[in-house]
Amino acid sequence: MSARRLDKGGRIDRSKPLTFRWDGKALQGYAGDTLASALMANGQRVLGRSFKYHRPRGIMSAGVEESGAIVTVGSSARAEPNVKATMQELFQGLEASGQNAWPNVRFDAGAVSGLFGRFFSAGFYYKTFMGLPPFEWGRGTGLWMKYEALIRKAAGMGAASREADPDCYDHAHAYCDVLVVGAGPAGLRAALTAAEAGRDVILAEQDFELGGDLLNDPFAEPKRLALIKAVEEAGVRVMPRTTVFGLYDNGTAGLVERVTDHLPEPGPFMPRQRFWTVRADATVLATGALERSVAFAGNDRPGVMTAAAGRAYLNRFGVLPGQRIVIATTNDSAYQTAGEMAAAGAEVVLADARERSGNDVASGGRLQNGLAPLEAKGRSGIKSVQFARNTGSGWQAAGREDCDLLLVSGGWSPVVNLASHRGVKPEWNAELACFLAGECAEPVYTAGAAAGVWDAAACEASGEAAAKRAMGFEAMQPAPGGWTSPIEPRYEVRLPGSKAKGFVDPQHDVTGDDVRLAHQEGFVSVEHLKRYTTLGMATDQGKMGNIVGLALMAEALGKEIPAVGTTRFRPPYTPVAIGALAGRNVHGHFKALRRTPLHDWNLRHGATMTDAGLWHRPWYFAENGETIAEAYVREAATVRETLGVCDVSSLGKIAVQGPDAAEFLNRVYTNGFAKLAVGKARYGIMLRDDGMVMDDGTTWRLAEDDFLMTTTTTGAGKVMVWLEELLQTRWPQLRVHLTSVSDQWAGVSVAGPKSREALSACLADPDAVSHEALPFMGVVRVKLKNGIQGLAARISFSGELAYELYVPADDGEAMMDLLWAETKHLGGCLYGLEALGTLRIEKGHVTGAELDGRVTIRDAGLGKMASAKKPYIGKALQDRPELLRKDRPQLAGIFPKDRSKTFNGGALLCQPEEGEGFGEGWVTAVTHSPALGHWIGLGYVAGGHEAWAGRTLMASDPVRGAPVEVEVVSPHMFDPEGGRMHG
Repeated sequence: MSARRLDKGGRIDRSKPLTFRWDGKALQGYAGDTLASALMANGQRVLGRSFKYHRPRGIMSAGVEESGAIVTVGSSARAEPNVKATMQELFQGLEASGQNAWPNVRFDAGAVSGLFGRFFSAGFYYKTFMGLPPFEWGRGTGLWMKYEALIRKAAGMGAASREADPDCYDHAHAYCDVLVVGAGPAGLRAALTAAEAGRDVILAEQDFELGGDLLNDPFAEPKRLALIKAVEEAGVRVMPRTTVFGLYDNGTAGLVERVTDHLPEPGPFMPRQRFWTVRADATVLATGALERSVAFAGNDRPGVMTAAAGRAYLNRFGVLPGQRIVIATTNDSAYQTAGEMAAAGAEVVLADARERSGNDVASGGRLQNGLAPLEAKGRSGIKSVQFARNTGSGWQAAGREDCDLLLVSGGWSPVVNLASHRGVKPEWNAELACFLAGECAEPVYTAGAAAGVWDAAACEASGEAAAKRAMGFEAMQPAPGGWTSPIEPRYEVRLPGSKAKGFVDPQHDVTGDDVRLAHQEGFVSVEHLKRYTTLGMATDQGKMGNIVGLALMAEALGKEIPAVGTTRFRPPYTPVAIGALAGRNVHGHFKALRRTPLHDWNLRHGATMTDAGLWHRPWYFAENGETIAEAYVREAATVRETLGVCDVSSLGKIAVQGPDAAEFLNRVYTNGFAKLAVGKARYGIMLRDDGMVMDDGTTWRLAEDDFLMTTTTTGAGKVMVWLEELLQTRWPQLRVHLTSVSDQWAGVSVAGPKSREALSACLADPDAVSHEALPFMGVVRVKLKNGIQGLAARISFSGELAYELYVPADDGEAMMDLLWAETKHLGGCLYGLEALGTLRIEKGHVTGAELDGRVTIRDAGLGKMASAKKPYIGKALQDRPELLRKDRPQLAGIFPKDRSKTFNGGALLCQPEEGEGFGEGWVTAVTHSPALGHWIGLGYVAGGHEAWAGRTLMASDPVRGAPVEVEVVSPHMFDPEGGRMHG
């Protein structure tokens, strides 16, 4: 291939030269180039090495179907392997290099593997993994391990950077009436038709210029510009550099927009790529068609490419790809290419596999009918082409032609991949020798070449018809076709008994012999063929070799192609960077972060924060360099001795309001709420339909029709969605309104023997929280000394005399300043989640660690709260015989036999003679108890704690340490009578 840049012509901007580097060598291109066109213009022939045999590969196409020029772009942390040079827009300073080769793609030591090609046939990996014959399996396993190491080292193409990705990515959502995929003549006309009818239209195009095949026609520029102008003036949202990689349910499409991939110096905080989720009422697929090759010896050599690609490099990029060109075709489309190549100064021979055609070659070209390429001669470049003629009984050699470029057109394959994502089965069209998308049950319509329409004017008409159908109008779709002579279906050219390699899938080194071998070994299913040979896998997804592979399998089976079927294409159509899928949800933004109204106040007062669901909550408040172990033990002890204040703002809070609110809660909770008095709170358990515990919390009755429900911090969203579903789908007749008010309130727990004294000192009316005015589980509206109004409930999670105080979120810090001053005066402390966990474990109160979705209300020791007098969600299924077994794991307390030892949360409880195993139960939570003076835990044990009284179990945790002897006790390990919290 002796390509050269033309002095004029093409769409490149010769006034804007761009310097880039290829394998460390500085080269020059122009604005409007792709990396492939710039490399071609600079005389670079070998740009890659094949996957298996390391054969030299050059440019084979001009688009997303590229199988040869697959390179690494960028360096260091920004190195991206497996980029198709045909899709990489050139920019100043771009760095690119060859891959899958050593020391470089021009001289690759790995090419020696080609000498052993007959051993690397289809199924090579599978057969290698099978090892040696059965009588030598012991030895075979050792060899297999060695093979595995070698294969893993050899497998793959390119090397991903091990450094952190320095770029950022973004997610975005959009809605439209009509999504048009592809901005060729059909797509542009479809978008214009829909927009002029008043529809909201998005037009997505993976190329950096609009026009599709119009970009490759030097006489179509006025038409292209007029269409683009009309589309823009009609208000269409145009998205270039955007690939629609998948279609999903309910009109949802996944798009990746390349925002800065083409910029030498992206602006700060600009995303490299943006992942779009677009929801459309209807979708028009104007995705075009891909030209396919033919399987013949040497069809993968540098200097062999598709005829349409040659035309694109000539007319779009101003590069004449060869001087002596042979064009081999089976259809009419290559005739225009032949004439244009000849007009540009090349010597052209057009070999048409058809004996007769209704076309002529433009001046300067030479036509030879009835010939097809048998073998491309040469290694790093094409020297000549050996032809063959079909005699009816087989192929026969028929002369040769010297050349430096071979352009092949074996027919066209409409891009039906996206339609296939919606379950549309491709239908074989024998006249066009291709699959077309059948009718879709959803509002998805194909247009233009994607529908098998080849003529430019017919493509526009097809786009208009598809847009009208997308808008709900009847429209006649132009019939597929548009060429003078029918296509000649040639898929492989091969002499009888030949051992030469004709490649079906050049990206994966899949040959025609591989397909036949797969058939010989019993792999007759198309899907099995794909996996056994790797045909159409990875970035190709059947773009180049799918039709040829199916044709050869059909021939081997003695069937027609429709009887063999086709693989079902799955998203993504082209590879999607993992970074684009993650978007900005990485590092500190991996998940949403919520801060309580007291977040900054807690930090100012020495809090170390931790994650609790989506919330940041105080973990502990260290003093004088304390470790967490020292801090939480001190905090828990202080609460027991005097008092402590804890931020509980993150608890879920749901306002349940309406005339039927009490009835609604009565149906949701296992215990009764219908007769809960105003000014009272009640602890409640809600179950799933299957009878398992979903969540717990307290609900306060503020008025006859006004309740405030609290949930666990992590369960708030789940409970809110559940309650909304119940009202909308099961009990729509109930007059109830739900509002999430978790962010409305700042809340604290004031716990300890002096909690009443501290709280009353902060109130305008100190007697408002007296024992008489506010008994246990009472609720009262209060006013602080500084005028802040709020709610106070006498509720205890710690087992101490305790209150929860809620004020509006904006008043949270002022409330804390007042309360903290009184707490310090009384010798109290601030305490965090770790101390809160200690207090509740001592008391035997459960949290999400115990209510993990696998336990019943009886398992958790709360069976008395299951009402026998009323129906509620989960009541029927909680009484399944399996859930009533006496030996079910039940909540229990756990002490180490040797009080100086500890054990781990997550440990399994086993009988001593069992050693390790699933055993009799498990540990859910462990802490050091300052009240009891040693380590304690909560967990579940078969039959409950009474069944194990006086017996020893082993807390087995082989990964983290030796087993520890433990004894099982009541889960209520501190103040079981509740005298302290009722005081």
